[in-house]
Amino acid sequence: MRDHPDPFDVPVRDRSARIARRADSATSASDGSQEPIVSIVVVSYNTREMTLDCLRSVAAETRTPHEVLVWDNASTDGSAKAIAQAFPDLALTACPENLGFAKANNHAARAARGRYILLLNPDTVVLDRAIDRLLDFARTRPEAGIWGGRTVFADGSLNAASCWGRMSLWSVACQALGLSHALPRSALFNPESYGGWQRDDERAVDVVSGCFFLIEAETWRALGGFDETFTMYGEEYDLCMRARATGAAPRITPDARIVHHVGASSKARAQKLVMLLRAKTTLIRRHFPRGQRRAGVLALTCWPLSRVAVSLCLARLTSSPRWRERHAAWSDVWRQRATWRAGYG
Repeated sequence: MRDHPDPFDVPVRDRSARIARRADSATSASDGSQEPIVSIVVVSYNTREMTLDCLRSVAAETRTPHEVLVWDNASTDGSAKAIAQAFPDLALTACPENLGFAKANNHAARAARGRYILLLNPDTVVLDRAIDRLLDFARTRPEAGIWGGRTVFADGSLNAASCWGRMSLWSVACQALGLSHALPRSALFNPESYGGWQRDDERAVDVVSGCFFLIEAETWRALGGFDETFTMYGEEYDLCMRARATGAAPRITPDARIVHHVGASSKARAQKLVMLLRAKTTLIRRHFPRGQRRAGVLALTCWPLSRVAVSLCLARLTSSPRWRERHAAWSDVWRQRATWRAGYG
């Protein structure tokens, strides 16, 4: 591994000006002067300013020869035009329709020339040579097959969504009963989030998040990329499970660190939950042991039902607008149960 400074000693706040200056002075490795080692795929949708910040951070913090492939999923906020103006030499596809996350990544990755493919969310900021570090990690742990790093929020606090444990009948039951929420630091009762693990040491994991997901291009192509059945959510879980079946053992390192901004308006909360539940239903039917699939879907169904009941009780007891809003969202999700219980097919 290269001798890098400790990533936990570097503050996250107030980086924008520094990144912009370094991006302006950085020599792009995607101009054709060198063959890329890694192809960085960014799929954007109505995240213009965050996408621009992401691309600036890639240019400023990456020394490994690379190419950047941006696929814009029919954004209506001027993303494609702004990206083209700021990065005229970048490979940009402005798609006239929103293909969804899985299909868009598959389309963009077809043009990849690098040995590795890195999927990078547009709402991220690369910190402290994170892509270089992740590639170093991949070279030292080639048996993993899939590699990820550590994600933090803008204030430097842990964003635990860089990786996940596999779903099981136990984990789904714990979520339905509220045990995962009540005891988030327990590895026993919150196994999908790995309990209180701070992602501060190298470990094997079941699933690497698609926000910062490195894989060899040969492996990606052998697996057929993402299964396009998944419109949103679940695609990286499915891919990791299929990769594990061929002998891969995904790992993450704390030495490769990015900011991942995560946030959704409450207005969109119910629809996102419906998509998440639909993906989870599909994953249970595909990846649970055959004899546990029906029980798994039943346990999953109890999750939103329990949230409807709990949020209603708390809304009435506290008269809190927050709980009324949550109850409205979960009630909407429950009304759409026929949709998400059907899965993605």
